[in-house]
Amino acid sequence: MSEPQTGPPVSRIERVFEVYETDADDGALRYYGTPRTSGQTVLEELWPAFRERGYEVRLTREYGEWVLVAEPIEIGIDGVPWTNVVLFAATVVSTLFAGSLWYHLDPFSSEVLRAWPFTLAIMGVLGVHEFGHYVLSRYHRVNASLPYFIPIPTLIGTMGAVIKMKGQIPSRKALFDIGVAGPLAGLIATIVVTVVGLHLPPVTAPAGLLGDPNAVQIELGYPPLLEGLAWLVDQPLRYDDPATSVNPVVIGGWVGMFVTFLNMIPVGQLDGGHILRAILGEEQDRVAAFVPAILFSLAAYLYYVREIPGDTAFIWVFWGVLALVFSFVGSATPIDDRKLGTGRIAIGVLAIVLGLLCFTPVPIQVIG
Repeated sequence: MSEPQTGPPVSRIERVFEVYETDADDGALRYYGTPRTSGQTVLEELWPAFRERGYEVRLTREYGEWVLVAEPIEIGIDGVPWTNVVLFAATVVSTLFAGSLWYHLDPFSSEVLRAWPFTLAIMGVLGVHEFGHYVLSRYHRVNASLPYFIPIPTLIGTMGAVIKMKGQIPSRKALFDIGVAGPLAGLIATIVVTVVGLHLPPVTAPAGLLGDPNAVQIELGYPPLLEGLAWLVDQPLRYDDPATSVNPVVIGGWVGMFVTFLNMIPVGQLDGGHILRAILGEEQDRVAAFVPAILFSLAAYLYYVREIPGDTAFIWVFWGVLALVFSFVGSATPIDDRKLGTGRIAIGVLAIVLGLLCFTPVPIQVIG
């Protein structure tokens, strides 16, 4: 049996994994053998040794055989990420179109470009959130993509942004840092955008629009954090004139808060799931099991007790279904599962509280 020169010594591996054959192909190393202990213990023992040699390792079965597969770590971005660039450009276009409607501009003319503050606000809060994850992923040497923006014809022109992570999470500390960085970074951007938007002039609907029986009116529910910021800077969120509304940049802040709350739902691969998994360990799954029921109950309360229209209550039905799926998929399992220190736990509690301040039971209603 020849021993791969770039990987850790076979003698080091055989402490927990008996090796009877090795193979190297296209930069990847394979060690065929038999685990001497549980799979999690094998990874906990060998992961640091492979990491030092520049490999990401996983234990799997191929054609009925146990095999350690070690692949070179790729942290950087290889070449121009054209998919990210194209989606970014498409989201600029879709948010300009959506923003023009908030400004009461003609979206099919050059006037659409005047909606750039709305686009900057929306893409700013979403981008900063995702880059928070990206930077901490790089810090902990976890391979992550640049943000993928998702253009779609909605009231805000996008369904958000995501990054894709590959490989194992090294530790609870890394899981926590990567999970909490997005919401905290995003909230800082959200607060800045909101305060700026509150100081910008309000917009007024064209004369006669409110009297149009075919007109559609959008009512947003303001979460406590948005209400509090408006109070702190002494700027109005509501106006006596029904034709007047806040500057659309404030909508960017509202989106940042709504996205923060949704991401802080403590299930599966959502940020809240990562944070709670890092704090509680495997006990997080027990908490996650109750989340779908809470969201379904909220939808039922809004529809049957408060008699809120079904399309509004459906938001929480939709997220209840997603939470159910995320719960079944489960949370991330770090290699080093030792407990967090009190400092990170305190930051986690703060992030959860801030997430709750971004919650409003009726986030949006479409009237007409």
